[in-house]
Amino acid sequence: MGRDKQSMLVTVIGGAGFLGRQIVRRLAQEGYRLRVTTRKPSHAGSLLPLGTVGQIALVKADIRNEAEIAKAVEGAAVVVNLVGILKPSGGRSFDAIHAEGAATVARLAAKMGAARLIHVSAIGADVKSRSAYARSKGEGEAAVREAFPKATILRPSVVFGQGDGFFNRFAALIRTSRVAFPLFGGGGTKFQPVFVGDVAEAVVNALADARTAGRTYELGGPAVYTLREILDLIAKTTERKRMYVPVPFFLLDLGAALTGWLPFAPITLDQARLLRIDNVVKPGASIGTLADLGVQPTAVEAIVPAYLYAYRAAGQYAEPRGA
Repeated sequence: MGRDKQSMLVTVIGGAGFLGRQIVRRLAQEGYRLRVTTRKPSHAGSLLPLGTVGQIALVKADIRNEAEIAKAVEGAAVVVNLVGILKPSGGRSFDAIHAEGAATVARLAAKMGAARLIHVSAIGADVKSRSAYARSKGEGEAAVREAFPKATILRPSVVFGQGDGFFNRFAALIRTSRVAFPLFGGGGTKFQPVFVGDVAEAVVNALADARTAGRTYELGGPAVYTLREILDLIAKTTERKRMYVPVPFFLLDLGAALTGWLPFAPITLDQARLLRIDNVVKPGASIGTLADLGVQPTAVEAIVPAYLYAYRAAGQYAEPRGA
């Protein structure tokens, strides 16, 4: 793409969330004109100062609404699809968002003449998975490839950073557990957390490099941790000593099945199924990594303590013990 960045329109589908905000910030810094879709533009005004005056436009669009998506991608040289959910709610099912929604974006991006499509999926996407989340992600990838063969697919591991839903959730659970904390499946499941800023950088670099068209990349951080190691890190950072109580997966499934439907349930049955599967990068002949996108991954230890201090018993502003 040899067009000047300032004249190139990039549509970001679902750019108001945790990951979307960082991607919008980096694309704006690179000078692209941005059209950012959100279901509630009135709640996304904080995105506008991330660019210069008039550089970022907010557009109302629901990924389930074909007419709104068509209008959002019209005239865009690049479309970036970030829409995803961690649990169904309000009529937004995994299939509707991850599979059918992804298919709609890819089909309309191709129809409207977009030169590039960057689709953000997830490690573990698999059409044969028992998890509805992972299965719908896999079906979404297949639909994207069919409609837009040259799409670039990015699969992040669990994404961390200020405001994330992974380290913050476990820190909150450890805070409320008081004495003991359940160690699901013995705590051996592996994760390769990736910094939100590195994922944003990967999107920017993939967009700028035409050689990434048609390829799939798995994005993980520089280290792999077991669930127990992650819990140990959180407990140490928040200065909360906890005993672990091993909980077999079948008991986790039972508890999730009984309470997962509640609005503030700590874990759903589908999330319990995901906890059985390692969430790590598996590079191969057709799978690239962050390094292939020119990104040096950021360590968990360099970022997470800065925001988990808020979960210490003494509060966010108290000096760490031993300081």
